[in-house]
Parts: sequence; structure tokens; C-alpha cells
Amino acid sequence: MTRIFNDPADFADEALAGFCDAHSDLVRQVEGGAVRRNRPATPKVAVITGGGSGHYPAFAGIIGPGFADGAVVGNIFTSPSTQQAYSVAKAANSGAGVVFTYGNYAGDVLNFGMASERLNAEGIAAENVLVTDDIASASTSEIEKRRGIAGDFTVFKVMGAAAEAGLDLASVVRVGRKANEQTRTIGTAFGGCTFPGAEQPLFRLPEGHMGLGLGIHGEPGLFDTELPSAVELGTELVRRVLEEAPAEHAGRIAVILNGLGSTKLEELFVLWRTVAPLLRDAGYTLVMPEVGELVTSLDMAGVSLTVTWLDEELEQYWTAPALTPAYRRGMVGFEVTPAGELASDEAYDGAADYSSTAESHEYAAQCLAALDTTAALLRASEAMLGDMDAIAGDGDHGRGMVRGSAAALAAATAAYSAGAGAGSVLIAGGDAWADKAGGTSGVLWGAGLRAFGERLGDTDIPTADDLAGAVRAFASRITDLGKAEIGDKTMVDSLLPFAGSFTSAVAAGSAVEEAWASAAATSAEAAAATAELRPLKGRARPLAEKSIGTPDPGATSLAMVFAAVGPHFTAVPVAAAASN
Repeated sequence: MTRIFNDPADFADEALAGFCDAHSDLVRQVEGGAVRRNRPATPKVAVITGGGSGHYPAFAGIIGPGFADGAVVGNIFTSPSTQQAYSVAKAANSGAGVVFTYGNYAGDVLNFGMASERLNAEGIAAENVLVTDDIASASTSEIEKRRGIAGDFTVFKVMGAAAEAGLDLASVVRVGRKANEQTRTIGTAFGGCTFPGAEQPLFRLPEGHMGLGLGIHGEPGLFDTELPSAVELGTELVRRVLEEAPAEHAGRIAVILNGLGSTKLEELFVLWRTVAPLLRDAGYTLVMPEVGELVTSLDMAGVSLTVTWLDEELEQYWTAPALTPAYRRGMVGFEVTPAGELASDEAYDGAADYSSTAESHEYAAQCLAALDTTAALLRASEAMLGDMDAIAGDGDHGRGMVRGSAAALAAATAAYSAGAGAGSVLIAGGDAWADKAGGTSGVLWGAGLRAFGERLGDTDIPTADDLAGAVRAFASRITDLGKAEIGDKTMVDSLLPFAGSFTSAVAAGSAVEEAWASAAATSAEAAAATAELRPLKGRARPLAEKSIGTPDPGATSLAMVFAAVGPHFTAVPVAAAASN
């Protein structure tokens, strides 16, 4: 259990600030994460790792010569936002381009992908390397769907060393993808991890059991089994990893026996006593193996085994020196020069010059009230949504929604105070939601709100047709980004029924208040019906069977929010009513 914290919502931010202070000789904090204290003496490719907090030393702990140039740090187990990734990249870039590297999770793929598009549009070459090492999360026929777990460390290390050696961007990307193709991991959990402030762990296992095939976000294993002896466990882990050995290899491997947070080093050494001989008996030479905590999951009790099949090139970079706060190898003597200026802060500061009609500003007050209602509803529902998400996910949905809606309300309030109309108020709120919430839902809600605001604009009070158009824009933006469909067990399962019902009712001439209420009821029914579905996307997909019987948290929260905000969006502003 995490016992040292102030406000649980600030835990990740405070941990990052403390880390950067403690290791100020090697790192400096920037918006969205941290970068090296000093820039390289000559331009080099910037390798930027990233993901949610809770995995130390991944991701910020491996910043330094021979390893990463920066780390983008999201909230606990939550993808960082596009703005965070963009900001860290700007601070780390030294003129030779940047490459984001991270585990294959939907929120990370969306946010780092959009940050890359933004950087490329500005003339900064940006690429992405995804890690897909977890053999338990998908079959070999769907290897591209596998998530990234402790194999992150090997891929990051190889890429960092390649960049330090002076390889260009295309070559660093090539080496990283080759390392990922040659890396396999299997993990197991003995007990769940607990968020700061939470009273219960994300999941529990029966006494004397373990969950095989866990992720690093607190997801339970694919199935539970009786806890074996160390010899039996080591044999099972080695067997499963070596089943996926490449047909041709040089017989040399990098090996990581990784503790996930509360498994003691002595336990890992006992397990290593079985793992190492089995690998050697299989004909392998172990090259600089690592035993310890390298990619953790808060206080989870568990362990994972990672093997990377090395060729001459990969071995060169795996064994190269590195100097970081949490990991040091060999003698590092890289020349550095003083750090340049920090990336400029492009966050909304409330000083925008808005152009809005009085009517739209009046309606903006109702939009603001809708966001206020949303934030209050989600605060009250945080624990429920988190428990629902923990059944087959990482339990962070409630917290992410609370962070996103609170940030949206603050940004929208500032925009309204500066004279913004309805569209700009919602756009400001959407951008803040995406920036502060992170994760897949943060990206989608933020993008959806922005689309809703763009459709409303800052000129007129919306008609029923205008609202229907805004709802369609909200839904289209989310489906375009997330690529989910009805039946995938996502927020789309309640979103599209709402949009379809509301649009049809408005077109048929129903009163806008009645149309919204009816659509909200349809959305709630659709959200409840997701309990019978198997998830086909997101972190719950590998644990599909565990998810059956529980509604999708994203679909549930969306239906709740749409039901609550209806009276605000459909009521006629007081000033407009008086003039009619």
C-alpha cells in the first residue's frame, strides 16, 4: 500500500518534482516530464520514453547519457497528454530529431502519435517505436496487439545507446524496432497494487494463488493458479518465453528478471537460481543479465522474465555504458554543454482575445454549468468507476475522468471570464481535459469537447439542429480517433446510440429537452448492455473473460455525463427568453 502522500490526486506530480530535485545533477523538470540536465555537445537523436507514473525507475529514472534524453510522465497508470509529449520533445530536441518509445497502449499511441504529427508539422522530425513484448496479451498471429511491459527497458536501452553512438533517426528507429521484435516477456502477480489514497488494491488473489500473465498497470493475470515453488515458477516462466524463440539466433541473450514493486531482491535471487541454469542448459549465453526492479507497478507483488535474442549490433548497444539516476553501467565520459532554454509553455493562460456575441456568451454560461455538473458528478462517482475499471483494466478510469473534468472546468471558467462564447468555452475545456487527464479517455473526451465547441461557434444561440450537429461532431471526432465500433465494449457503445437517438428525435420535430432526455435513457441502456460484451479494444481486451458481467466504465461514465448535462445544454438562456 502507498502510505506517503498528501492529496492523492497530486501524488504523481509531487513524486516527479521530488525526483528531479534529488537528481538535479542529471535531470531537470520541464512541462510534462523531465529531460537531461545538459544537452549533448553536438546534435543527436533524442530518445524520449514515456507513459504513466507508478513504474519507477521507468520512465524518468533512466534519463541520462547512454539511455534516454527525456521522459514524458503521465498520472498513475495513465497515458501522458499530447501537450506533455510535445513539450518534453521540444525541450529534449538537440537538432537531430526525436523518437518516442513506449508500451503499446491505446492512450499512449494516440497521444504520442498526435505529438509527433505536431512536431513534424513544425519541421522537427519525429518517429515512434512501440514495445510489444508481453506474450500473454495476444497470440503470435496478433503480435501487433501485444502490450509493452518489462521489455520496455531493453528496447529503451538499446535505442538510447544507438542514439548516443551517433546513429541518425532512421537508424535508431530501425534498431529499436529490431530489439522489440527480438524481445519477449512473461509476468506473474502474487498480489495487487494500491493507488495512493485507495483503501483496497486493484485486485485480489485467493490465498496461495498467483495470476499469470499480468500487465504493469495493475491488471490481474489472464488466469489464476496455485502458487508454485520457486523451481516450478522459474521453469514455467522460462518455458513460456523460450516457446517464442526465433528460428535462427546467435545463442546470446539479454535477460531481465524484474520485480514489480514489493518482491524482495532475495526472492528474485532465489528464482534466478532456477532461471539462469535453465537458460544456459537451453544453449544460451547470458549477456549482462539484470536482476532487480526496473519496470514496476507501484507496490505490486510480482515478477516478470524478459529475454532479448541478441545479434552483434543489439549486443553492442545493450552492453554500452549508461549513466542515469536509477541505472548505471560501465564508465561514461560523454562531453556535454550547458543546457539550452526550456521549451516555451504553450498552455492556455486565460489571456486570449475572444470575439463573441452577447448571445453566445450568455449561452456559454450554460456550457460552463454543464462542465461544473460534470466535474461534480465524476468526483462523486470516482470510486465506483475505478472499481468497475479494475475488473479487467488498471482501475484508473475514475481518477482520470475526475482530473480531466476538473481541468476542463478551470480552463472553461477562465475563458468565460475573458469573454469567450460558447464554442470557445468548450474548446478551452476540451483542450485542458485532454492535457491533464491523459490516457485514452482523456484524449477522446478532450477531442470530442473541442469538436462540440467548434460546431457551436461563438455567434449564435444554438437551435435544436445546431445541438444535433454538435453531438454528431462530438461522436465523429471520437470514432475517427479511437477507431472503435459498436460492440467493441468502449464508450462508443453508449455514445453512438445517444447521437443516433437525439439526431433522429430532433429531425422528427421533438422538443429538444425531450429529445435529449430520451437519448440519454437510450445511452444508459446501451451502457448497461455492455456487461454482456467481450472487450475488443483497450487494456481490458487481454482480460476479456474477466470483463464479462461488468459494464464498460467508459460507456457508463459517458451515459452518466450526458444524462446530467442535458438540462444545461437544452435550456434557453434567460436573456434570450426575455427577448422572444
